[in-house]
Amino acid sequence: MSGITAQFSLPLGGFRLDAEFEAPAQGITSLFGPSGSGKTSLLRCVAGLEAKASGRLTVNGECWQDSERGLFLPPHRRAVGYVFQEAALFPHLSVRGNLEYGWKRVPRQERRQDFDQVADLLGIGPLLDRKPIRLSGGERQRVAMGRALLAAPSLLLMDEPLAALDQASKADILPYLERLHQELAIPVLYVSHSPDEVARLADYLVLLERGRVVASGELHEMLARLDLSLSHGEQAGVVVDTVVGGHDETYHLSWLDFPGGRFAVPQVASPPGHRKRLRVHARDVSLSLEHHSGTSILNIFPVTVSEIAEDTPAKLLVRLDAAGTPLLAGITKKSGAVLGLKPGMPLYAQVKSVALLD
Repeated sequence: MSGITAQFSLPLGGFRLDAEFEAPAQGITSLFGPSGSGKTSLLRCVAGLEAKASGRLTVNGECWQDSERGLFLPPHRRAVGYVFQEAALFPHLSVRGNLEYGWKRVPRQERRQDFDQVADLLGIGPLLDRKPIRLSGGERQRVAMGRALLAAPSLLLMDEPLAALDQASKADILPYLERLHQELAIPVLYVSHSPDEVARLADYLVLLERGRVVASGELHEMLARLDLSLSHGEQAGVVVDTVVGGHDETYHLSWLDFPGGRFAVPQVASPPGHRKRLRVHARDVSLSLEHHSGTSILNIFPVTVSEIAEDTPAKLLVRLDAAGTPLLAGITKKSGAVLGLKPGMPLYAQVKSVALLD
């Protein structure tokens, strides 16, 4: 059976980690939740670094831990690559030496990644002769990722790899994380408490609160679930996967197509057919009974009301269906009453602003 199946129990001082989840065999699965929810502890359990944890773990059909059978593979026998918040490079070795540290210990016939391909993928080819002290924070993390990949992992674990970086370094490293996302054929477990990182990188989401998995599923569906904390507050919104449909050179716009229609956004430097991910916040979506032409809003789509929930005593959160793509709208209760909102009702969603995520 492909994919990851995990179930762990571990005392954590004030509460107990009691988490169970499944994750796909490819792509980035984000372990997401507030600080102290058990994300890093769960990742350490997967890596075999919490010997007191009981439970069961299988990765692509191979059982790494089964407490009932007395099976526990120690960390050095688990085919994982681990990237921590701090790069933890060997200061006395060059970038090449750090990369070769794990790579040379893997038998040639078992190597999953080519050295030069990994260096190119992460943009670290020009850095091979430098020592870590001469690297920026983002460069050090890229080298740490390369070292982990060259150790031939079946599973890549990343524990808030951007948390120790400044904004400039984060902006530098995110495109490389996206390349890993697009080109890696192994699963990645990515710990984060940043909604922006999750929206930009994740395919699948495991939501933790106080040591328990409260929900898990495809990112697009999870962000649109009105019964979860993810969909409430200022950060409430969804991600929409689109394809560049063309460009309007006169007005410097690009057309991004999705099943529900076409977004007009400031021109992007990508050819038609290139994939783009958007984030649409609920606060930037208004609703109308009719399609208005006399408006400055360019992104207007026919939608159907799927579900309505209270966000605050004065506000509603409305889940919408745009030809199979979920959207969220945050409106006042009075507006909901004026429109006569109810599930199944056809409307028009007016999207005032979107954020390009890649």
